[in-house]
Amino acid sequence: MYHRIEFRLRVVAAVESAGKGRMEQVIIKPGTRLLARVKPYVVESKLGPVEAADLLLEDGSLARGVRFASFSFLDE
Repeated sequence: MYHRIEFRLRVVAAVESAGKGRMEQVIIKPGTRLLARVKPYVVESKLGPVEAADLLLEDGSLARGVRFASFSFLDE
């Protein structure tokens, strides 16, 4: 299921483009809205557990390890 999300913070995301198979650093600016499938998980950091997600975007690219604190879900 795809969700409309909006980024609240500037994010530097590792994005794997569809068909290329390599990771690229992409800057996502606050206010950017995307339609994405969200695969949530928790990662350990030096300060404790952090909620993160892999975002499968409409174009088939995949943004890995995006913190939940950086985006919010929009009501439809």
